[in-house]
Amino acid sequence: MKILFYNHTGNVSGAERVLLMILKGLDRQLFDPVVLCPTDGRLTEMARDVGAGIIPIAQLAARFTWRVDHLLRYLASFLNVIRTARSIVLSEGPDIIHANSIRAGLVMSAATVGLKVPVVWHAHDILPRHPLSAAVRLVACATKRNQILAVSHAAAAQFRGIVSSRLNRRIAVKVIHNTVDLERFQPNPASRREIRRALGLTEKQQVVGIVGHLTPNKGQLELIEAFAAMSREASNAVLLVVGESLFNRGDDYEKSLVSTANSLGVADRVRFLGPRDDVPAIMQGLDLLVVNSRTEACPLTVLEGLASGTAVLATAVGGTPEVIRHGENGWLVPARDQQSLIQAMLLLLRDENLLRELGANGRRDALTRFGVEEFITKIISLYRSVAERGRTPQQESSGVLEVKLSPD
Repeated sequence: MKILFYNHTGNVSGAERVLLMILKGLDRQLFDPVVLCPTDGRLTEMARDVGAGIIPIAQLAARFTWRVDHLLRYLASFLNVIRTARSIVLSEGPDIIHANSIRAGLVMSAATVGLKVPVVWHAHDILPRHPLSAAVRLVACATKRNQILAVSHAAAAQFRGIVSSRLNRRIAVKVIHNTVDLERFQPNPASRREIRRALGLTEKQQVVGIVGHLTPNKGQLELIEAFAAMSREASNAVLLVVGESLFNRGDDYEKSLVSTANSLGVADRVRFLGPRDDVPAIMQGLDLLVVNSRTEACPLTVLEGLASGTAVLATAVGGTPEVIRHGENGWLVPARDQQSLIQAMLLLLRDENLLRELGANGRRDALTRFGVEEFITKIISLYRSVAERGRTPQQESSGVLEVKLSPD
């Protein structure tokens, strides 16, 4: 079965890491994966490393905005990418297209008008409240060839919305939660000692961390402010900020983070580590992982913290409560509530037994609920059902898509 994966950016963030896990997990005797994406980021190299073919395409410059001039520019980018994508689909003849974002789904649904190929929209994000969201839903409902793959029930519910809920017979929505590499992320006391030593941290210091690309949506600025307030009562605490700016004027945001740490007098206790290839080791060095996002569909960082056996404090947004059970395998606070965030950090850092209990329960949950093997089995099952649904009598007789998949 030939699957054309389309990713609208060449940068690697959470959605791309999930894509790479899918590419790595597909049996090459049964599947022929080809990745269509821009070549100006790390994704092409990483996809090649897991044995996928690469086809370059221009970057899609489009996002939700209220500015009409930007909308016109984004529309021009859409039209250019759609034309190129259609030409590639016609030449490659994939059995299924896996569009690795909502924007990618829009492109591929438009690029395949009049064709028989099914399109899987992988919804990694919560669809925002915006007039354009209604248009997105209508495009998704326009053909039965489309299959929505949501990473959480929250993402699925938001995608359906009021309009498409009335048209739910026109579109299929499947929820498959994200996965985590349980071998790469796992408890490792030796790694904890080594990374702390490398970062100049002692075992007595209380290390809080936030991991992810630097953007207002991830809440690094608010965490630095909360840490500054908290640190008056936790003088031995250190905050590690891991990640880089990737999108939408992120450099300005990164500068504001550094400026805020300086102005609040905690610059010596807030360390900006930038992008790291040793995130599993960083996770081991933390006493508490904070995920302070304003919105999340199914955050990989939370899953990585659980798998690492590291206590996780997260905002109760989107699909996060589907992963974190408050007080059992992690701790939840309301989003944009600084006082709750401060109190939760102090409570957890003062109770080592609670930290250990949350970490142990988190690891156990990761093992039973979020393993890669189960995830790939579900993805293959989805591909099989989509392919079967998309067959035509002509394809059946010609033997196209004739592939035997192992049972779920």
